[in-house]
Amino acid sequence: MRKPIIAGNWKLHKTVKESIDLVTLLKRQVSEFGQAEIIICPVYTALASVAEVLLGSEIQLGAQDLYWEEKGAFTGQVSAPLVKEAGASFVIIGHSERRQFFHDTDETVNKKIKAALKWDLTPIVCVGELLAEREANKTMQVVEKQVKGAFEGLSREDLQKLTVAYEPVWAIGTGKVATPEQAQEMHAFIRKQIYKLFGSDTAEGLRILYGGSVKPDNIVGLMQKPDIDGALVGGASLEAQAFTDIIRGAVLARTVPSSAKGR
Repeated sequence: MRKPIIAGNWKLHKTVKESIDLVTLLKRQVSEFGQAEIIICPVYTALASVAEVLLGSEIQLGAQDLYWEEKGAFTGQVSAPLVKEAGASFVIIGHSERRQFFHDTDETVNKKIKAALKWDLTPIVCVGELLAEREANKTMQVVEKQVKGAFEGLSREDLQKLTVAYEPVWAIGTGKVATPEQAQEMHAFIRKQIYKLFGSDTAEGLRILYGGSVKPDNIVGLMQKPDIDGALVGGASLEAQAFTDIIRGAVLARTVPSSAKGR
């Protein structure tokens, strides 16, 4: 069975001190959940400080983005080796907010994935449709294009080193959430695309996370679906108790016998 991943994307929140306070609290609260892989992704300026606090912890550290060039005249960018040096082992790539506000494209997402892999960072690659695209029945067309573009030129071995997050853009920060059935449909579709491109073993081994207003009260229903392997959590990851409850719900959903689910 694929080990669940619960990743917290803190976005543009928390000072260095606030980040240290939150992760110190999280370390105590999530120590019992060895059945899930836990990742937090604070702002760049907090990475090194948070990495120090996490020493000896099961919680892993991720960055929210990176630039594909390692150095040069690229004012304001942060490269893979800098992220690695700060203590991160994961990096979010292609988040919908990066695509929407900072013009990330399938091509630049592909470049960032290759840069991350070169520096032994695990990419969490985001794909997902806008509300207008879903209403126009273009969801699968959009996601298929994003998957193909993101993984252009990658090998099966490369795919085994990364994670995918399905983010219905209309459900991010809106309080809306895809139903477990809607999410499962898209996760199964993404896995099918990976099967076509890289074969059955790669597809079956790939962990696909759901991202889009994940809360303690909807995580269990999502995680009971066979192709949903975890969550990329936004706002709820900024509160220690809410994030802990999400992790607890994810672990519970995967440990309760299937015959007991839904009772």
